Order: sequence, then C-alpha cells, then structure tokens
Amino acid sequence: MRRGSEPDRATLWAASQGGVIAARVLIEMGLSESTVYRRCRDGGPWQRLAPGILLLCTGEPTDDQLVTAALLHGGPRAVLTGLSACLRQGVRRTPTPGRKLQLLVPDDRQLRHTWFVRVDRSRNMPVPVRRGGVPLAPLPRALADGSRTLRDEREIAELFSDAVQRRLCTVAEIAAELDANGQHGSATPRRVLRAVRDGIRSAAELDAKKLWARSGLPEPLWNVAVHDGSGRFLGVADAWWDDVALAWEINSIAWHLTPTDYAREQAKSARFAAAGVAVLPTVARRLRGDAPEVLRELTAAHRAATGRPRPPGLHWTERR
Repeated sequence: MRRGSEPDRATLWAASQGGVIAARVLIEMGLSESTVYRRCRDGGPWQRLAPGILLLCTGEPTDDQLVTAALLHGGPRAVLTGLSACLRQGVRRTPTPGRKLQLLVPDDRQLRHTWFVRVDRSRNMPVPVRRGGVPLAPLPRALADGSRTLRDEREIAELFSDAVQRRLCTVAEIAAELDANGQHGSATPRRVLRAVRDGIRSAAELDAKKLWARSGLPEPLWNVAVHDGSGRFLGVADAWWDDVALAWEINSIAWHLTPTDYAREQAKSARFAAAGVAVLPTVARRLRGDAPEVLRELTAAHRAATGRPRPPGLHWTERR
C-alpha cells in the first residue's frame, strides 16, 4: 500500500465478517484511529456496535451482524447462550424477539454489557456446538441460562416444554445445568421444570395446574394416553382423573391454527365421547380471564363424573 493511501471499501468489507470488524484490524490495515472513529460519528458511513467493534455501514444491523459483533466483543472463547442459542438449535416457542443476546465468557474476562449483549462470566464454560459457524452453548445449558433471564413462569414453561416435548433434550439435562451453574435466578425455572417433569407441556397447562390447585380436587394425571377396554388408543388427555374417567381438555388457539389441527382435536373428542369419557373442554384464555367460572365448571364436571358409573375398561398409559 502506498504511503498515505488507505484500503478501498471493497477491501475493507472483504476483511470484515459480513460488515462487522474490530477497530484494531482497520488500524492494522492502514487507517488512523482518528479516521476510524470519525467515520462512526452521527452522519458518518459506519457505526459502532460495541467497544472496539464496528459495522461498515449505516442502518439497522441484522441479527447475524449483532451475533458476530457480540462474539468479537467476547473474545475467542465466547459462546452464545440463552434464547438466541435455543432458537438456533430448534426451539420454537421462545419469548418474543427483541431481548438482548446472552454471551458466556470465561470468568477471568472483564467485559461490560452493551445495548444488545448481556455478558455472563462463568467458571463452567461449556464445550460449544456450532450452528452456521456460530459457537453455541449446548441446548440444556442455553435453556438454563435463558430461563434465568425470564420472570414470567408462562414464558419459561413454553421454553422448557417445547424442548422436552420435541425431544431436543430432557428434563434431567436441564436440571443438571441449573444445578451446576449456581442458584441465582433459578428458583422460578426449577419450579416450572418440576411442572414440566410432571407432564405440563405448555403455558396454558401451567395455568390449568395452578387453577386445579385451588379446586380441592384430587390431582389429575397430566398428559397421559387414554385407551378403551380393547386397548385402542383414544387420545392424550391434558388432565385425567382416572377414578371417574374425566378428561379436562385445554383448547389453545396456538395448538389449533390449521384445519388439520382442528379436525384432529374434534376426532379425539368424538373417540372420548363414544367410549364414555366425561370431557370438560376449556378455552385456554379463560384460565386467566375467567378463572372463578372455570373453577366452578371443573368442580361441577368432576362431581357429575363421580355420580355416574365409570365406563368399564378405560385405562391410561404414559404418553410416548
């Protein structure tokens, strides 16, 4: 490079990672420090994403650019964890986008949070898995770390139950990560995880379990498979009182978005009815918006089921 010259835009972009680059790299390429940071001022062609980390364009950074900037900020051993890492490993029911990225760094790293990165120092750094070249905390660790940042039990229930229900990891694996990484912020995740272990598979069912606890009724079995006397599978009951053959079905819009979903639910209800199962359907939003009336309906349904002869042969098995 000639004295006094500097790299052109194409050369700078090629040296970056999708437009994200460390200021020190630009200085090593021949730009002065004053030039680098002058270009990041208001109205300039670049922007600063984190201390010493720049984006070689204006406008809203993409998710991938923010992840790259976070990892450069964290250093070579940094690992993406939390909700973003869960999404990248196949978990679908995570809280709404817009939360900070969560980064794990070794305990000896002294880094501050930024406007888009929460930095968690750890003495127990995981061996990362890679998705699209991005180092991620393994899913059980990412779930445990992400759950500690949430305050809403329903969000945590959706997060955990989606991963467990789709067999991306187990309750035991999540519990082990909560145990291994300190008590801070873990009380609510542990409580929700126990509910998931007991069969809860959604936030709506967590609401149902809380409402049942106020009913004075015996505890039902949660999410078990119900069969008739010949062994024919009838369906999975959200809550099942076996002694009176009562199924409590929590109908959530999220689970019945398509005609296929709706038809499948109707077919299950028909099989239950034909076999003599007493069924109480409840729309999920009523569990919170109309709880006293739902509670009355539940106790009345249980009383009615108790007052009739139990249909013979009905039995349950663990859901597979």
